[in-house]
Amino acid sequence: MHTLLRRSLCLLPLFWLAGCNTIVMDPPGDIASQQARLIVIATALMLLIIVPVIALTVLFAWKYRKGANARYEPDWDHSTMLELVIWGAPLLIIIVLGLITWITTHTLDPYRPLSRIDENRPLEANHKVLEVQVVALDWKWLFIYPELGIASVNELVTPVDVPVRFRISASTVMNSFYIPALAGQIYAMPGMETQLNAVVNKPGEWEGFSANFSGDGFSHMRFKYRGVTQADFDQYVAKAKASGNTLDRAKYLLLEKPSERHPVERFATAEAGLFKAIVNRCVAPGSVCMDKMMHEDSMRNAKVAALKTVTAKQEEEVCTTPGQPAKAFISTASISASSEYARNN
Repeated sequence: MHTLLRRSLCLLPLFWLAGCNTIVMDPPGDIASQQARLIVIATALMLLIIVPVIALTVLFAWKYRKGANARYEPDWDHSTMLELVIWGAPLLIIIVLGLITWITTHTLDPYRPLSRIDENRPLEANHKVLEVQVVALDWKWLFIYPELGIASVNELVTPVDVPVRFRISASTVMNSFYIPALAGQIYAMPGMETQLNAVVNKPGEWEGFSANFSGDGFSHMRFKYRGVTQADFDQYVAKAKASGNTLDRAKYLLLEKPSERHPVERFATAEAGLFKAIVNRCVAPGSVCMDKMMHEDSMRNAKVAALKTVTAKQEEEVCTTPGQPAKAFISTASISASSEYARNN
């Protein structure tokens, strides 16, 4: 009796977990819902093999236990039917899993623009996408709404049933932008830009956080995400514009400094081109943008290649007649290359 009671007590945590809000498996966002459905389908397909194997393991152990008087066949080594079941069933499951993975990998590509609001509502041809620029700082999140001219720290608000395109980067350390209610995690990396397209289908408040360890303040690198009606979103924009704060390069350099538990902060205006400067790591005065540096390197390499081409052509086409000075006959292509090189220099 005591043994049965102890075993029953061990099952109590399972009942507690049953009351948890499993947001990953029941999200309000369409992309996250499709990902949850994929998890269920993949798990069910794998259980088609796992459950029978476990059941047969227990059955064989019981049937062939010592003293069970089971039939003894020491010379048995092959069964065509058994081989077909052992190899055929897993092979079919792998084929189905591969097909589903191939389709959903392309359908749920985070860079792919959305084609629907939910499973019953396709997007209209003239739909408008809300762009939000996301920057992972140490240890907080900056959200810029370039079309609205506002920004916020540790607070993200988007309207319900409106497609959102997140453009994601980081200041110094790699992080991972993750809102379980909305979609899967996407890495935020300094000097690079990643994207995520998603939509939320009902109002509510959920948590977003970094899913990649990034230092001392990582555990507090969280923010509130709210899905609201269009009217409430318009009010939120109006409140942000009424804050009077300005997010310019000087303010960003202050925000970029490490801090923990940063309070929610709103900005009435955000400097145009700030996100591009963040991605190219040239917010500080006097710094050279990465895209400009790479462009200059590319042009420099092109000039060197053009010079080598001109020199090679001239050497090939020099014709010397005995008793006369050397004459160089340069082809039209060489002249064009020389002219192009001269213009670039």
